[in-house]
Amino acid sequence: QVQLIESGGGLVQAGGSLRLSCAASEGTFSSYTMGWFRQAPGKEREFVAAVHWTGASTLYADFVKGRFTISRDNAENTAYLQMNTLKPEDTAVYYCAADTRRSYLTSRNIKNYGYWGQGTQVTVSS
Repeated sequence: QVQLIESGGGLVQAGGSLRLSCAASEGTFSSYTMGWFRQAPGKEREFVAAVHWTGASTLYADFVKGRFTISRDNAENTAYLQMNTLKPEDTAVYYCAADTRRSYLTSRNIKNYGYWGQGTQVTVSS
């Protein structure tokens, strides 16, 4: 099974930045579309961003466009989420996930992501 280990969460003031990392092991990272999702307490897990397995495209939720950037480094088997201009409503547990289907399309559908990291807490104050 694919193992995903997340890091980089923490406490930050509104307007600040964080970079989340997701290190993958097991399987072939370069063939996985990588996604980031988040879940606030009492709320549904929601799509944040994804990068296609080929690296040719990215997808973002409307609420993070222009603020967050997803990227990947296949040499290090790691996906990143650079989060800028953070807002209090960004507070959530952030999860990385892998879609192993090698689809032509980048998916925002949670059902297409079969492997998940443990989550990392992001808290934005003010």
